[in-house]
Amino acid sequence: MEEHSAKWIIRGNELLDETAATSIRGYLSMLYDHLDKDDQRPVVPLSHGDPSAFACFRTSPEAVDAIVHAVQSAEFNSYAPTTGIVPARRAVAEYLSADLPYNLSADDIYLTVGCTQSIEVVLSALARPGANILLPRPGYPLYESRAGFSKLEVRHFDLIPEKGWEVDLESVEALADENTAAIVIISPGNPCGNVFSYQHLKKVAETARKLGIFVIADEVYGHIAFGSNPYVPMGEFGSIVPVLSLGSISKRWIVPGWRFGWIAACDPNGILKKYGIVDSIKSYFNISSNPATFVQAAIPQIFEKTKEDFFSKTINIMREAADICYEKTKEIPCVTCPHKPDGSMFAMVKLNLSLLEDISDDMDFCLKLAREESVTILPGVAVGLKNWLRITFSIEPQSLEQGLDRMKAFCQRHSRK
Repeated sequence: MEEHSAKWIIRGNELLDETAATSIRGYLSMLYDHLDKDDQRPVVPLSHGDPSAFACFRTSPEAVDAIVHAVQSAEFNSYAPTTGIVPARRAVAEYLSADLPYNLSADDIYLTVGCTQSIEVVLSALARPGANILLPRPGYPLYESRAGFSKLEVRHFDLIPEKGWEVDLESVEALADENTAAIVIISPGNPCGNVFSYQHLKKVAETARKLGIFVIADEVYGHIAFGSNPYVPMGEFGSIVPVLSLGSISKRWIVPGWRFGWIAACDPNGILKKYGIVDSIKSYFNISSNPATFVQAAIPQIFEKTKEDFFSKTINIMREAADICYEKTKEIPCVTCPHKPDGSMFAMVKLNLSLLEDISDDMDFCLKLAREESVTILPGVAVGLKNWLRITFSIEPQSLEQGLDRMKAFCQRHSRK
């Protein structure tokens, strides 16, 4: 049959193309496409938070042993239950309960393919017609992409850089209405490197309770805190407002490729169950995938056996890297860091375009920096804050210094004469 005789009605999903283009992976692809292939210098990746590629960041030997044992046992080659195997769910519950004023049970935990799937599940569960969700600006763009794909209206509240990127609670109250489903809080913060204080998180909880909405607490960087504010989980305030805590082992154990995360219902008053959120989450898992069963099986041993000095070593490296990032950016006239990072793996710096020639905005800055200096930095527009930059410092300190020195040279070369 000749091709012209067929009448094809095939169509791709254009919404997927739109949402993918504004993802972090989409921006990273653009940056790497602009690298000069003839530049012999190593690329310095200050654009994404995956320290596992660097020798100074390796997961704990206990975690590796747990995975090996689970695989060699041949006991975990079958499908897992919909919400995850009970020993792993119980281990996550005990791990999280250590930081809470009440105890979670295995029934409060739902295991996911990394925190990415946790976001997908929760936002899909909320996507009823007419619903909206409150997201931070700047924030992690996957929330916006998933909300848009699920036809969930997004309303942005601001984080205030001069106040350590605290939530503008007045803007939250102004945005919410009877169709608001939840508010998203990220602490320790991506992209800002902030760690919310106990007092501020309590105010967030009280505001959400006043509005009649619950809190989605993105805590994938949980415990990665090295500044003046200690890490406080949002579930601490679960008796004030219901909380869905999203987390994973990706960052604290430096194994993002293992793809193990969770959703924890921190809701001692049972509000999420009463109003159908728990049932919607369970229903979603009936049409979704699970983390690899052998990874689930390894979790109890990973949590129990990992030594504290592994975590303290990682925190010390992060603290040193954050100090380097903060001090080195002070040497670059065209950028300003309003708040020294207290946690996670990132810092946000403001770009002063008036000091630069031939640079139109943050995207132009990052593309030209990649091409001329083989340094990748995420443009602020990717996280909702135009003409800012997100710098990742979760790499070897020597490489970090080298990358920021190249950025300084780039800015000097493009400075207004």
